[in-house]
Amino acid sequence: MYYLLKKELFFPPVSEADEDGILAIGGDLSVERLQLAYRSGIFPWFEDGDPIIWWAPNPRMVLFPDEFRVSKSMRNIINRNIFKVTLNQNFRDVISNCKNIKRDGQNGTWITNEMVEAYCNLNQIGVAKSIEVWQNNELVGGLYGIDSGQIFCGESMFSKVPNASKMAFIALVNYLKTNNYQLLDCQVYNEHLESLGCREIPRSEFMKFLK
Repeated sequence: MYYLLKKELFFPPVSEADEDGILAIGGDLSVERLQLAYRSGIFPWFEDGDPIIWWAPNPRMVLFPDEFRVSKSMRNIINRNIFKVTLNQNFRDVISNCKNIKRDGQNGTWITNEMVEAYCNLNQIGVAKSIEVWQNNELVGGLYGIDSGQIFCGESMFSKVPNASKMAFIALVNYLKTNNYQLLDCQVYNEHLESLGCREIPRSEFMKFLK
């Protein structure tokens, strides 16, 4: 049984999520509800045409900034200065590219038009942020996420040329290190994230960092 959200701003405890990490269904993507969700260790993830599904997976994939590994090949690319990186200069273009980019093994995207507008609203109040990667004055890669103060919750990234999304990730981690963030929330496991130094921790440990 999942909790069905109504109009009131409320989420059940994350401990009530099922074994897949699904906690609740319904509600809306208002600025207030999204802020409450991320403060509570919860995020939305659903496909176009489906109801909003709210997740609190256990375990949680995270990166402790000091554990980040930059490959020798990426160090060489950084040294060649083929990319320019900016922070929070073109949020809408970044999330739109994340929405529209073709991904292997996926028919569509989980970033709906409704989500684009919701996260752009969060960007306008300084909660959602983006990193842009440029080559020859063209936006070729980037990522966006939610800035919760000492935790940055990564949402999605895109790349139009090789290594552009890796460059965005490196720039993000450097930003987090410089500003003394505790960790980067990557939500759920994948092999690529693990190769970058991310690892899974119990949801209870993640919640301690949030609080």
